[in-house]
Amino acid sequence: MQPLMALLALTERERDEAWAQMQQASQSHQAAVAQLDQLLAYRREYELRWATQFKSEGRMELVHCYRGFMERLTQAVEQQQRVCSHGQTHVQRTRAKLAEEEVRVASVRKLIERRARELRLAADRQDQKQTDEFGSRMAWGYAGSAFGMGTSHAA
Repeated sequence: MQPLMALLALTERERDEAWAQMQQASQSHQAAVAQLDQLLAYRREYELRWATQFKSEGRMELVHCYRGFMERLTQAVEQQQRVCSHGQTHVQRTRAKLAEEEVRVASVRKLIERRARELRLAADRQDQKQTDEFGSRMAWGYAGSAFGMGTSHAA
C-alpha cells in the first residue's frame, strides 16, 4: 500500500499545481478583460469628447490628429482583444488539465480502496481459516479424548 499512497500524494500534488495554474490563468484573463473594458470605455469617451469639439471647430490638423490617435487606440483595442482571446484559450486548457488531474486522483483513490478491500478480505479469509483449523483441532482433540476415555472406562 505504501507505493500507492506515494502515488496518491504525487497525483494530489500535480492536481494542486494544475489548480494553481488554472487560478493564475483565470486571474490573468480577468485582468486582460478589465483592461479591454477600460480601453473601450476610454475610446467611447474620446469619441464623444471630440464629436463635441468637431461641432464647434473642425480644423484639418485636429481631424488628422484625431484620426491618427483613433487608429492607434483601435490597434490597442484589437491587440487587447487578442490577449483576451489567448487568455480564454489558456484558461480552457488549464481547466482541462485540472479535470485530467482530478480524474487521476480519483482513479488512484479507487485503486487504494479496492486494494484495501482486497487486503481486508484476505485477512478475513485468513482469520476464518485459522478459526476453522482451531475448531477442527479442538474437534479432533475432543474426539480423541472421548475415544480415549471410552476405552479406559471399558477396562
